[in-house]
Amino acid sequence: MAVEITMPKMGLSMVTGTIAKWLKNEGDAVTKGDIILEVMTDKLTNTIDAPADGVLLRIVAQEEEELPIGALLGIIGMEGEAVQGAKAASKAVPAAEPVISKTKQADSGSHEVTGKRVKASPLARKLAKENNVDFTHITGTGPSGRIIRNDVLAYIAQGSSSQQASTPKSSGSPAPIEEQENFTLTPYAGMRKAVGDNMSHSWSVAPKVNYHVSTDLSALLALRKTINEEAEVKITITDMLVKIVAVALRMSPHINIALVDKNIRNYKEVHVGVAVAISQGLVVPVVKHADIKTISQISREIKDLSLRARDNQLGSHEMRGGTFTVTNIGAYQSVDWFTPIINQPEAAILGVGRTVDTPVVENGEIVIKPMIGLSLSFDHRVIDGAPAAEFLGLLLKLIKKPYQALI
Repeated sequence: MAVEITMPKMGLSMVTGTIAKWLKNEGDAVTKGDIILEVMTDKLTNTIDAPADGVLLRIVAQEEEELPIGALLGIIGMEGEAVQGAKAASKAVPAAEPVISKTKQADSGSHEVTGKRVKASPLARKLAKENNVDFTHITGTGPSGRIIRNDVLAYIAQGSSSQQASTPKSSGSPAPIEEQENFTLTPYAGMRKAVGDNMSHSWSVAPKVNYHVSTDLSALLALRKTINEEAEVKITITDMLVKIVAVALRMSPHINIALVDKNIRNYKEVHVGVAVAISQGLVVPVVKHADIKTISQISREIKDLSLRARDNQLGSHEMRGGTFTVTNIGAYQSVDWFTPIINQPEAAILGVGRTVDTPVVENGEIVIKPMIGLSLSFDHRVIDGAPAAEFLGLLLKLIKKPYQALI
């Protein structure tokens, strides 16, 4: 009996998923538990296992299609088993249909049906139509040779659209510089699009205020050196700042909040997100209960989360539940202060810049101190300026006397 493969719910906030890649082709034998496809949700690529033994009889959802939870993705059954008319992969997204390709006649500008039927995803068809691309010139890389959007983009990037092919060339002279293509195309999709959408949403909904300050890091660096002389796990500046921020949030519960569905959530627990840059974009795994964990525990957890983030092995639950975020770009040694985007629905984020030896006045004398740049961005809908300044002052106090965060 045929078994349907449907879009599972992979996270509380998930509404839709995008087919990233099929790992099995139609007609392939599968065993229950085999990984058969990858699905992109928000910033994660998740895998879906075969729900039964058998043969992948039909692939319904094509790569790059965005589908709601419960949508039909494919069908597994016995070899040779007849598949009844599969219901639509998504009521919101039409299934791809064979396309009759058209070529543009050079002499009249009209279109002639060639009669050759080709398979293409809806996104590929739309993009090809907008760019007057002849499908018969494209080799599909999707399942069963299906043409997907990346195939059309690659074809356009090569300058081989039917319009270019039908346009008479000048007598051997090169095209003007302004008409020559000097770029390549990369689809704005997947994780890059997810990050962009989240940033745009945060920027548009939250009236953000930014506070910038530099502070002396001498005491924190000295404490880290002492700890690392005997610690098995070497502590980083980020590890210590996450601990300090967590303690400060416990002492300032009016900052540990979020605006969700027209209600202000006052969180009883402190969960600090740590921004991690990976090749595909940016992810924010969360250190839960950071205020009650030791620095060594926090350090181990951040290292583990960061490593698995770069290997695309984080679970969606490991990036949910944050109440505040820390993003540190100091390692690049190029930025003092910046304006980080709040990680919605959180109400605030701390940006950490580089540490620079700087001349400062201390007790009437000019001395050199390792100064670090901090940028606090907060949502002015739920956090006023004075409480935010008070919280930042508490952070400065704990950084200058870090042992107080360990008591």
